[in-house]
Amino acid sequence: MADYVYGPGRNHLFVPGPVNIPDQVIRAMSRQNEDYRSPAVPALTKTLLEDVKQIFKTTTGTPFLFPTTGTGAWESALTNTLSPGDKIVSFLIGQFSLLWIDQQQRLNFNVDVVESDWGYGADLAALDYKLRQDPSHSIKAICIVHNETATGVTNDLSAVRKILDKHRHPALLLVDGVSSICALDFRMDEWGVDVALTGSQKALSLPTGLGIVCASPKALEASKTAKSVRVFFDWKDYLKFYKMGTYWPYTPSIQLLYGLRTALDLIFEEGLENVIKRHNRLGTATRLAVEAWGLKNCTQKEEWFSDTVTAVVVPPYIDSAEIVKHAWKRYNLSLGLGLNKVAGKVFRIG
Repeated sequence: MADYVYGPGRNHLFVPGPVNIPDQVIRAMSRQNEDYRSPAVPALTKTLLEDVKQIFKTTTGTPFLFPTTGTGAWESALTNTLSPGDKIVSFLIGQFSLLWIDQQQRLNFNVDVVESDWGYGADLAALDYKLRQDPSHSIKAICIVHNETATGVTNDLSAVRKILDKHRHPALLLVDGVSSICALDFRMDEWGVDVALTGSQKALSLPTGLGIVCASPKALEASKTAKSVRVFFDWKDYLKFYKMGTYWPYTPSIQLLYGLRTALDLIFEEGLENVIKRHNRLGTATRLAVEAWGLKNCTQKEEWFSDTVTAVVVPPYIDSAEIVKHAWKRYNLSLGLGLNKVAGKVFRIG
């Protein structure tokens, strides 16, 4: 017999993601399969590709909708723009940046890892130094997680762009926006982000299954000479079908596309800026509650506070996993576990 069964009623889902799905989105996805080569699905896809650019705040970027997770979107960003052996600078600040770095190394890139203590943001002074020491421009890309979900740390992307511009360095800027885009301030064009990516199960409030990648003109140009092996995640295949007006080189998830249409409509109806402000209000309220409980935030400085997830440090005599288990068993409430270095030390409120 299973140790746990769900209590009656709806589970109270407060993990950093997957998140609660609005009823309108659930209803939009409750539909039969259909022929994705019919006139309807390409017409729907065309509107999605145009409108998804708004959540990245780009007019010049080219979006791709992959039936995958954020991990697949990571791989697409890397393999389309870089060649094996290329030197990249990547920031390790928590579990998800660690996993992306692991992927970078397994894809045979030369990864210069800049590590911070968990709870701190990316070490931008180290980036400044490394770019200053690279007059030959051997560094081909900077990889950074905008919002590190494991520790509740948000990095300052505009500061990264300023450092690149200061040194007139041509390195590509690749950004994981899985737990930030649609909830935190993100400006692809203004910050000169070359590839940004997100996952459907976070702030878009969809089921898992869409990896959304957006590439700048500079990134598309780099993809023409990048030598990494890629098949499923190859932008070239998508671009060919974009030109043909059919949009899909292989079978899309029809239901997720209709869900995405409704999710975007809900965001635009509220207003993206209002959505970002709402997350700020809720994030601030959560941090104040944690403070009132007499507990500490894992994030070490206010400038790094995340409005999508708060990692709460528990007293050393308590195992945070027990809090998560108790909340689930007693209150039908799902909270995020502490991961890796902070396992047993923090729980996370999404």
